[in-house]
Amino acid sequence: MTKAEKIAFTIDTLQELYPEIPVPLDHKDPYTLLIAVLMSAQSTDVRVNKITPLLFAKADNPYDMIKLSIDEIREIIKPVGLSPMKAKGIYGLSKILIEKHNGEVPQNLEDLEELPAVGHKTASVVISQAFGIPAFPVDTHIHRLLYRWGFTNGKNVVQTEKDAKRLFPKEIWNDLHLQIIWYGREYSPARGWNLEKDIITKTIGRKTVLNDYYKNKKTRS
Repeated sequence: MTKAEKIAFTIDTLQELYPEIPVPLDHKDPYTLLIAVLMSAQSTDVRVNKITPLLFAKADNPYDMIKLSIDEIREIIKPVGLSPMKAKGIYGLSKILIEKHNGEVPQNLEDLEELPAVGHKTASVVISQAFGIPAFPVDTHIHRLLYRWGFTNGKNVVQTEKDAKRLFPKEIWNDLHLQIIWYGREYSPARGWNLEKDIITKTIGRKTVLNDYYKNKKTRS
């Protein structure tokens, strides 16, 4: 298969599997999405979705959030991990949104990345999922899969994002990054991976990845 055929096969397969694409983190507006994404760092979406309702019952906008103390925020979000840093970030960014942005979440990467505890990936998720602006946030699933599929050398997420944006049409970035995340969780996980079920990697996967898989399988059996 040529590179173009591999890309087309990937897009078609993902579209077939995920014609409807749920957003993994529960939210009702750009602010609650921003807070949920920030909380998901080194945690799971399932865990975050259990905790955000407790936090948002007390504060689902920056004005109510800064009425809470950092300690109160930390106490609520403790189960998601890294709570001291995240609580400080949530309080700090809420304050800046009020002071600089009339309490609204800005719709561009630059302003978002200036907020405390908001990195490039978080900002990209917010502009793509909250505002529909094309972006390609790269999480661990996307990083792993694009390497397995031979679309990037996967040295780091910055390179993976560049390669993804170069290879895939801009108008499908927002859907595609979510489709890849769901696919990675369901068919191509880091642990307990069964290549027989992973149709994309099995069909177009990087040769070294496939060889390693079969070699390891032999060793285990």
